[in-house]
Parts: sequence; structure tokens; C-alpha cells
Amino acid sequence: MAKTGAARVPQGEPERPVKAKQKAAAAELDRLIHERVRLGIVSALAVNESLAFNDLKALLKTTDGNLSVHARKLEEAEYVVCTKSFAGRVPKTEYRLTAAGRRALERYLDHMEALISAARQR
Repeated sequence: MAKTGAARVPQGEPERPVKAKQKAAAAELDRLIHERVRLGIVSALAVNESLAFNDLKALLKTTDGNLSVHARKLEEAEYVVCTKSFAGRVPKTEYRLTAAGRRALERYLDHMEALISAARQR
């Protein structure tokens, strides 16, 4: 009886070892960006000069608190910059992707493309 959760190899097919390069590519993924909401923030900012907090919240379908926590992590990593201002008496918070954030996203996308390519070769 096979163990539950163990990967099964169809009979007649030799088991293919995962290449060291594939493992290295997976290990190099930027865990900060890899999280869904943070990837959404960085991706949205990559195609927009800046976005207001409420625009990001609507785009990502998330809550104020969730967006705030994830945006702050990206700020701490210097991937995004937050600018607070007022439009009359209404506070306005805008986010912009930094050069470091753009480079981090490019590296992340390169790693994901390498993983996808390796998986398709299998």
C-alpha cells in the first residue's frame, strides 16, 4: 500500500530527478513579492505611475487593514514609496514603485519564467 501524499510515477516511466538549477531557481524567489497581495501591489504599480490607496484596495479586492499591512512591508523593503497628502480636507495616500521595487519584480518574473520553462520541459 502506497503512502498518502507520496508522488507516484506511472509504471514504465523512469523517475526524473529535479535538477539543481530548478531547485536553485525556486529558492531564489523573492518571498516578499511572492505573497499574493504584495505581488498584486507591485504588479499594479509597475504598469501605473502611481495608485491611490482606494484604487489599489478596489483593484486587489482586499480590506483596508490587509492592504495597509502588505503595503507597509513593501515600504520597509523600499520597493514602494507612500506619499500622504490632502485634497481639501480629505486625506489621500498614493503609492509608487521604486527603482529597487521594479528590479525586484523583474528578478521575480525571471525566476518564475525559469520555473515555468523547466516544468514544461519535463
